[in-house]
Amino acid sequence: MNSLSFRATYGVMSALAMLLLMSPSSAQQQNVAPAAQQAPAVSQPAAVPAQAAPAMQAPAPSAAVPSAPAPAVSESGAAAPADVGGKPLKSTGMHELSPWSMFMSADILVKVVMIGLALASLATWTIFIAKMIELSLVQRGLRAALGRIGDARSLAEAQFALGAKDSVLASLLAAAMREARLSAGISSDAGIKERAASSFAEIVRAEARRIRLGMGVLATIGATSPFIGLFGTVWGIMNSFIGISKSQTTNLAVVAPGIAEALLATAFGLAAAIPAVIIYNHFSRVTKGYLELVGRASGAAARLLSRDLDRTHGAVLPRAAE
Repeated sequence: MNSLSFRATYGVMSALAMLLLMSPSSAQQQNVAPAAQQAPAVSQPAAVPAQAAPAMQAPAPSAAVPSAPAPAVSESGAAAPADVGGKPLKSTGMHELSPWSMFMSADILVKVVMIGLALASLATWTIFIAKMIELSLVQRGLRAALGRIGDARSLAEAQFALGAKDSVLASLLAAAMREARLSAGISSDAGIKERAASSFAEIVRAEARRIRLGMGVLATIGATSPFIGLFGTVWGIMNSFIGISKSQTTNLAVVAPGIAEALLATAFGLAAAIPAVIIYNHFSRVTKGYLELVGRASGAAARLLSRDLDRTHGAVLPRAAE
């Protein structure tokens, strides 16, 4: 019994010793196994982006879908509009407020006002070019004609010096010759000179009307263009305020285009009026100088007529004395 109990006790103690020796290794194996199982789980997520990164950086042309770019943000913080392809549009504020775009988007009445003022400006510059050429030619021609008849002693000699040229001086000489011919046999020189002066005055007035042709148009354009442009401005601003009341907003981006279109009509009016006034004043001075030359021509014709009358009476008086 004692030997059996001793053996049993020895066996139990041996088994406990074996269990104690085997427990640390099993614990290490249990700790290593979860670590080995967790290692792929930790490293796999890092490997997946590494494999997916090339595919995201260089997508296949056939399978890749282009991503929509983020809208561009302006300095004010608002997103800039994008076109159909997704690219941000460039700022078109200056283009939208250009004179042509403002004209095209203006009201029909404002357009009519602008077109009328543009035609008035075209008429102003046309009259300016035409009158400059005309006044230069007539002034040069009249000065040359006065120089030719400066040494003439009679109406016939002056007409021969001028030739067949059509000018105001030729008309004055022809009127003096006609009056002398119609008054032949009349001894009153005062009556002949008075009738000739009346004919000269009519010719001078006709020449003044002819040389001032177009000046009235310049005066009308210069006086009325600002008010016509102001009418277009008032109409455009009225439409702008109506649009503001309909849109229920006072944003400057909404109000500015309409007001700019309205002010463009005033700019057209000033562009037509200012040159018209300047050109009218210039031609008034030039025309006054030309009419002074016409007055000199009228005086030259009157002096030649007076000489012819004195010669006629001087030739008659000696015969009567004989």
